[in-house]
Parts: sequence; C-alpha cells; structure tokens
Amino acid sequence: MDDNLGLFARLRERDINAFEVLYDRYHRLVFGIAHRMLGEPAAAEDLVQSVFLKLWSTPDVFRAGNFGAWISRVTRNQALDILRSKAMRAIDEMPADIPSEGTVDEVVFARIDGARVRDALRALPDDQRIPIELGFFGGITHEQIAEQLNVPLGTIKTRIRSGLRRLREGMQAQVLR
Repeated sequence: MDDNLGLFARLRERDINAFEVLYDRYHRLVFGIAHRMLGEPAAAEDLVQSVFLKLWSTPDVFRAGNFGAWISRVTRNQALDILRSKAMRAIDEMPADIPSEGTVDEVVFARIDGARVRDALRALPDDQRIPIELGFFGGITHEQIAEQLNVPLGTIKTRIRSGLRRLREGMQAQVLR
C-alpha cells in the first residue's frame, strides 16, 4: 500500500499508532504463514509476536519495496529457523541406545509423501498450480493472489478449489497403485 512508506517514517520515530496500523494490516498474513509452516497455533502466535517485535525494535530493517512480500519472507525465514532448531534439538535429545526403526520408517514415508505431493502438483495445469503454490507455499491471501495474477478473486478461489480436488484425486490414485 502506498501509505506504508508514511507509516514507516512514523514508525522510525516510534509512533505507536503507525505500528498498530501495520500490525492490523499484516498480522493475519504473518499468522497464516507461521501456522501453515509450524502447524501449531501457539507457535504461530509466538512467531507473530517475534516478527512484529523485530519490526518495532529495528524499523530500519525494511527499507523499501513491497512490505507484504518482505514481512512474508521474514516470517518464512523465522519459521524455518524454528523448524531447524526443533530438528536439531530432536537429534540432540535422541538417546543412542534406543532402536530407531519407527523413526526411519517415518522419515522414509514423509519423503515419499513429499515426492508424491510434488509430482501431483506438477501434474496440475498452471492456472491451478500457480495459485495453490502462491497461497500454500508463498503464504499470501486469495485477494493477493488475484491481484498478483490479475485474475478475478472468484476465479482464483475456483481454480484453487478445483486444483486441490485434482490434487487429492491424484494423490489417492498414487496410493491405490
């Protein structure tokens, strides 16, 4: 939004009202990305606080450009840091004397499932695949997808719904093989 630059000028001067406006505009986006990536509402809420605390304490980290894209990237990077940290902690906490047969199976199946999802996504037509990737992996809203692709909002919702249906059908067909 064009007035984001004015809000940032005020934020750099520690204007709490400017911060509140930015929070009101973007906290749902940040929460949505965090929740999709972390899978836990409490962890997503913590991440929202962390992202906006960073913005308040160091407002100069955002210089110019698309604020929505910037805050999405910051959120994604912090969520990845959390996921990596959890993975490292899990490795550090695993005792050496227990059998890991279940763990190996889970990792293998997770990788197979990930490959199946990627294959099923690639099989979708671009007009369905791109909005799904933008929404689920890019962390942007349907409205933002419609604006970015210059397509009506209703059409985007229909394409996503149809694409998800085809994706589910493709995944079920792969499981039945």
